[in-house]
Amino acid sequence: MSQARYRKTDELRPEYDFSKGVRGKHHEAYKAGTNVVLLDADVAQAFPDSPSVNKALRMLLEIAK
Repeated sequence: MSQARYRKTDELRPEYDFSKGVRGKHHEAYKAGTNVVLLDADVAQAFPDSPSVNKALRMLLEIAK
């Protein structure tokens, strides 16, 4: 698709500049494994940071034993 044709449907703001972006920059690291977990909005409100999530999960693990 040519640049002129692409720009007609481009919804990105003009201030977003990806001209120096590198495709697949973090691919190898991500492929090796990641521990990122996405929380639903209601859960994220109850657990706003990593320490609170970890504390709750550790308590759940103790209860499950």
